[in-house]
Amino acid sequence: MPGSPPIPGKIWARVPNWVGDAVMITPALRAIRKTHPTAEIILCGEPHLEDLFESHPSVDRFQSIARYDSGSIKRIRRTLREELPDWAVIFPDSFRAALPAFLARVPFRVGYSRDLLRKVLLTHSLRPPSGADGRRIPISMVERYLRISRYLGCPDDGEETELVVGNRARSSLGQRLDLSGLSLDDPLFVMTPGASFGSSKLWPVEHFAAAADQLSRDLNAACVITPGPGEEDIAKAVESLMSQPVRILIQPTVTLSELVALLSRSLFLVSNDTGPRHIAVALGTPAITVMGSTDPRHTQHLMKRQKVLREDVSCSPCHLKLCPIDHKCMTRLKPERVVAAAKELLGT
Repeated sequence: MPGSPPIPGKIWARVPNWVGDAVMITPALRAIRKTHPTAEIILCGEPHLEDLFESHPSVDRFQSIARYDSGSIKRIRRTLREELPDWAVIFPDSFRAALPAFLARVPFRVGYSRDLLRKVLLTHSLRPPSGADGRRIPISMVERYLRISRYLGCPDDGEETELVVGNRARSSLGQRLDLSGLSLDDPLFVMTPGASFGSSKLWPVEHFAAAADQLSRDLNAACVITPGPGEEDIAKAVESLMSQPVRILIQPTVTLSELVALLSRSLFLVSNDTGPRHIAVALGTPAITVMGSTDPRHTQHLMKRQKVLREDVSCSPCHLKLCPIDHKCMTRLKPERVVAAAKELLGT
């Protein structure tokens, strides 16, 4: 690598905003930690992501950036000037993600550059994976982030994503389950029927309900629904269509650290293509993902721990937030396939 960086005493890393992408940077973080075990690693990201990295062995501190406006950028720039990190590792591709480190004149700034403007903000940049025609090639985001850590001279330490269950989250979850009539020892499975990206990712609530009823009966296990903020109505719609008992963890919705604790002891997860899927995989919990509008190649890793179910329709993947036609990529994907996939992953 031209202009190799000095051995860092302090590393500042900007975390992607999406929960799933934040989980998928953990192999790269682990490689950096193993190569530079005495360096202080500081993550910066949206406030809700701090819970995700509670007690994580590759992270020393977390800095919250509540909004990405001029005020928050100035605050992070000021903090960076006080912190004086040796490296700034910019995992997201956006201009705004790289701007604070540029303004703070962090001496070594690395990330992907999709255009000249982004490249100006970095001292060292990688070209996004692309073909001979210059078009972006979809690859696993785990691999995409590992290419950054390799560029930094940090050999891979496995491709497994990694999360840790915090003691406070385990205790908090235990109290919440107790109030719902469950204990940490009861057999249960989790469903997350929402998706913050848009309705194109949503499997129909009647399909979630039918699959949950069948799995509850066949496995004699409780269904726990964990909607994200703003997804409570979707969870209630699933509940209204079910005949078997179900628990919904709302008022408030679970924190990410509580979700980590819950998924760590769940039989499996049934989810749209959203962040909880990646949390489950990082914990070794089987995950069944119903996918329609998104390209599976971006998340094709650790497939022995999960089943990705799709319908072969000509318009998928479209990457649209709202389906402009009949949403057949999801409506045609029947509950029986989810039930069969769960039983296969459990070996039943």
